[in-house]
Amino acid sequence: MLHDDTVPAGLLDQLKRVKILETVWIRMSDGCELAAKVWLPGGRLAVPAVLEYIPYRRRDNKAARDHQIHAYFAANGYASIRVDMRGSGDSGGALRDEYLPQEMEDGLTILKWIAAQPWCNGRIGLFGLSWGGFNALQLASFAPPEVRAVITVCSSDDRYADDVHYMGGCLLTDNLSWAANMFAFNSCPPDPEVVGDQWRDMWLDRLANTGLWLDTWLRHPHRDDYWKQGSVCENYQAIQVPVMAVSGWRDGYTNPVFRLMEHLSVPRRAIVGAWGHKYPHQGGPGPAIDFLGECLRWLDRWLKDVPNRIEYEPRLRAWMLEPSSPLNAQSPGRWVAETEWPSRRIRERSWSLGQGSLIDDPELQSDVALTIQSPLSVGLFAGKWCSYAEETDLPWDQRQEDGGALLFDTEPLSEDIEILGAPVVELEISADQPVAQAAVRLCDVAPNDRSARVSFGILNLCHRDSHEQPQPLVPGEKYLVVITLNHIAQRFPKGHRIRLAISSSYWPLAWPSPRPARLTIHSKRSRLTLPARELCTEDSDLRDLGSPQMAPAPSASLLAPAHREWTVHQNLGSNKVELRVINNEPRIKLHDQELEVGREVQEIYSYQNNDYATVRGFVEQVRHFKRSDWDVQTITRTSMASTEQFFQIRATLDAYDGDARVFARSWDESIPRKLA
Repeated sequence: MLHDDTVPAGLLDQLKRVKILETVWIRMSDGCELAAKVWLPGGRLAVPAVLEYIPYRRRDNKAARDHQIHAYFAANGYASIRVDMRGSGDSGGALRDEYLPQEMEDGLTILKWIAAQPWCNGRIGLFGLSWGGFNALQLASFAPPEVRAVITVCSSDDRYADDVHYMGGCLLTDNLSWAANMFAFNSCPPDPEVVGDQWRDMWLDRLANTGLWLDTWLRHPHRDDYWKQGSVCENYQAIQVPVMAVSGWRDGYTNPVFRLMEHLSVPRRAIVGAWGHKYPHQGGPGPAIDFLGECLRWLDRWLKDVPNRIEYEPRLRAWMLEPSSPLNAQSPGRWVAETEWPSRRIRERSWSLGQGSLIDDPELQSDVALTIQSPLSVGLFAGKWCSYAEETDLPWDQRQEDGGALLFDTEPLSEDIEILGAPVVELEISADQPVAQAAVRLCDVAPNDRSARVSFGILNLCHRDSHEQPQPLVPGEKYLVVITLNHIAQRFPKGHRIRLAISSSYWPLAWPSPRPARLTIHSKRSRLTLPARELCTEDSDLRDLGSPQMAPAPSASLLAPAHREWTVHQNLGSNKVELRVINNEPRIKLHDQELEVGREVQEIYSYQNNDYATVRGFVEQVRHFKRSDWDVQTITRTSMASTEQFFQIRATLDAYDGDARVFARSWDESIPRKLA
């Protein structure tokens, strides 16, 4: 067995009565058929349903996770449905991009189909992580009558401001990594055991028509209509059903949770733990919770009318982080709660910037001009923008970054300070280039000088006034800019110092500006403002969120273990620096399908001689599928570089049926940078 989960006896009894419809076909309006898997509770009554609608292959890639979740929902009285999106898994058609109108049209058709089934009473909850969390919000904004509640995990209300593509108008390298991941996903074939002899024709059509998404995303560097489509922040009031929003501090999607709590007008609830980009009953680091039990409370209230009073619980539950070593996988801290958001318990506390110091006494403030032109090495120990909270992808001791940044420290604190919310940095700043970026890190500095990143923000200074209509800088001219850092809950203990670090680059988390820029920070009008939170005695009385429960995973054998590495290489002879990432999933055999699956991923981010013209990112993914004499493999490679004027993409796709290469295609594209 690949998984050995402890399952309560009562849940095991309920699971024995669950009926599974392995493959059900749902016909779209244009005749395309989407493949779904359905878990049904025992009995003959029509029940509410839960829908998860994603492109990540229900039969193999997400088979274990799906069963653990959806069988659990079914055991607790829900019809639970997992649909392979158009062009993914065993579904027909081609998947051409994220969150297209076609995806919404298909989703609305799926909802009508579910509601019309004899096992459904017409009430449906939308549920999902990441992509599934995005489209749950998006589908709800169409106000389909079948939808009664939403559970959205690690998702966004704003596709430009908070997604893997751009941050503060700066291009994230997660954009390359994620594009390469979907490039590989889209190359995978349907299963001939499900679709029959047409599998090869479906596969070849998919290979020919999904395209290179990275090209599209790079052609939209500003917040235009491309990103507004699918961003529910354009009209929060379109969502008229209760929403539970969930994320983790190591995830890239914490900020949207707070905006949803502030701007929605429906019953709403938020949970933010210490996790990365995973469901909270499976994610690390830190304490996992009975997340599926919390989902049931939400669904029971709004789909079954159970008077469990969930709507009277605190609007926000958040894990208040304690300082810890990067090696500490337990995320010490405690749960805190707010009955409303924004909270009246939060008070702004500000420090002015001085000569290497953060000053809380205005009379001690001086007017100095401090300059920085950072080496490209600042960011090598930043981790990923969107961490999966593995042992490899979290930020490391920030002293390895601080040598290339301007540092501003408080004196050792005379008392604890706790913050909850988004730190804000105002800078009076000038640059010697028309395009420049500023990266800001908030750190906790322990008495032994260990520096731990608490939060960060980056800003393309051309976007200082607008993400829709950015303007170049006038070299030497002063600008007052605001950089809002990611939301966080953190305790700074007495005796520690608070540090603000400012750099002119943050590679490879963000793509650098076209040329090295020297920033000048003018201290007189520059300040750090933290959302300080009062201590609350009621926090000690909060309801326990429990320990994880889920259905046991399907039987599988481990053929090769996962292999993950995150290493920095510097050749002192050539002065070439590389960040190498290996993220190979375990190769497994799924017993119920007699299917072997595997994924191998390598990413390399490099530069040489601190030369911006040498910055390069490269991602290779290999996907394997094998059953008896069916042996399929795809290899995708994506390389990205840049000049001062253009981004350059080279990519290849090779697909093999046995030893025969049945499809090959290459791309070589140049895309204008447009102040990026």
